Amino acid sequence: MSRIGRQPVVIPAGVTVDIAEGNKVTVKGAKGTLERVLPTEMTIKVEDGHVIVTRPNDLKKMKSLHGLTRTLIHNMIVGVSQGYEKVLEVNGVGYRAQKQGKKLVLSLGYSHPVEMEDPEGLETAVDGNKIIVKGISKEKVGQYAAEIREKRAPEPYKGKGIKYIDEVIRRKVGKTGKK
Repeated sequence: MSRIGRQPVVIPAGVTVDIAEGNKVTVKGAKGTLERVLPTEMTIKVEDGHVIVTRPNDLKKMKSLHGLTRTLIHNMIVGVSQGYEKVLEVNGVGYRAQKQGKKLVLSLGYSHPVEMEDPEGLETAVDGNKIIVKGISKEKVGQYAAEIREKRAPEPYKGKGIKYIDEVIRRKVGKTGKK
């Protein structure tokens, strides 16, 4: 059983955490500000440089909300202090990625280039065949990276498509000719 919820979240220097009515948590740091309304069942307190989350009872739902609430706060703190990034890789002959202002233009073997506008608070960079998505919200970075990957997911025969840099594609054996 995970005991993640019981661990206090350390607040690094230069980061402020405010808890308002209805468990509305605001985290301010060097990279920006994040706000989120967390489950009202949990009790969130800031004590001497730590955020402590406590649950009212040991029901299964409360246990799972406890760990979730603590992890969401931790992700917000890491986001405003260090930020998050996901790296995707474009593989395939003629498959390309370019940046045009705030647009990401992908050539993925379709009859037209695929254009994607950078969402609010995120930025993308193209380095050769790599696409780097950066931002302070872990959720938004992961979602946008998933949307980019979705445009042409890697196929199992040649491995063409857009994949995460650390993703391993299970390869399949193709057809064999007659003997």
